[in-house]
Amino acid sequence: MSGIQVSDLSKRWGTVNAVHQVSFEVEPGTLTVLLGPSGCGKSTTLRLIAGLDEVSSGTIRISGRDVTNASPADHGVAMVFQSYALFPHLTVKENIIFGLRVRRVDAAERERRLKRACEILNLGELLDRTPNQLSGGQQQRVALGRAIVAEAPVCLMDEPLSNLDAKLRASMRVEIRELQQRLGLTMVYVTHDQVEAMTMADKIVVMNQGRIEQIASPRELYSSPATTFCARFIGTPPMNLIPAHHVHGYERLPDGCLIGVRPEDITLGNEGVEAVVESVEYLGADELVAARIGDAKVIVRQPARSKTPQGTIRLVWPQTVAHLFGPDGRRLD
Repeated sequence: MSGIQVSDLSKRWGTVNAVHQVSFEVEPGTLTVLLGPSGCGKSTTLRLIAGLDEVSSGTIRISGRDVTNASPADHGVAMVFQSYALFPHLTVKENIIFGLRVRRVDAAERERRLKRACEILNLGELLDRTPNQLSGGQQQRVALGRAIVAEAPVCLMDEPLSNLDAKLRASMRVEIRELQQRLGLTMVYVTHDQVEAMTMADKIVVMNQGRIEQIASPRELYSSPATTFCARFIGTPPMNLIPAHHVHGYERLPDGCLIGVRPEDITLGNEGVEAVVESVEYLGADELVAARIGDAKVIVRQPARSKTPQGTIRLVWPQTVAHLFGPDGRRLD
């Protein structure tokens, strides 16, 4: 079985905890995304799993083997980097099989693996080109091809689509997910892009300042964020966080408690919480109404055919869609 178990993993650079007591498990044949803002420790965690950085404390098991202090070659993983890491003077074919040559895989086996990768990624017509003759998407496919020919059951990807334009990123998301499922790979994928995480992952590990905020499926993460950080990081526009003392029925809660409501769950009505319209952003099918409830900014997503009044409005939402967070930023059930 090619699962991954990370237990109490930490990485310190001097006095700085880049990763602090991180624990999670990746089931065999699934895609887990490490998601968070720049500097949250997600790429460092991936490099620790790959054996590229030394672990300060904790353990890493891959396919049941303790590889915490093993060399990168003994981790048994393939890795795709953000920069693609292609050799500019080598052809596509030579780039793909380079690692096999280094490991002295015989010529017949190299050709078999190359043929399989080319069939999967449609690279057959590009084998004699060099990287400077390829588009960004084609270079990404070559990097994926190099991972495929390694035939490692575990594949690690560090923001592989960040150099592509929006349209190409969307198509490559689908291709990578299909590839992972077709080959049955156990994949750990690092990104700061919530759309990539929500559309590709079986499970998402949300990280912030070197720690894990929440581990959940995309649907659970959106519907039941464990912290205000997750509530604001997931969703476009993000969840509204309104001081509880501004909302009728919650006035007696302790100071610092927040009511969370998704923009699409709020409607304009004749009753409800009073707010003042600041702006309206037209998006075609929808529009975003920016308003203020006291000193709290609120975004309402509604159909663009609705006519938004100016000045004072009333905002309504069902109690069942409201999320409650304590002064410490953690969800209250």
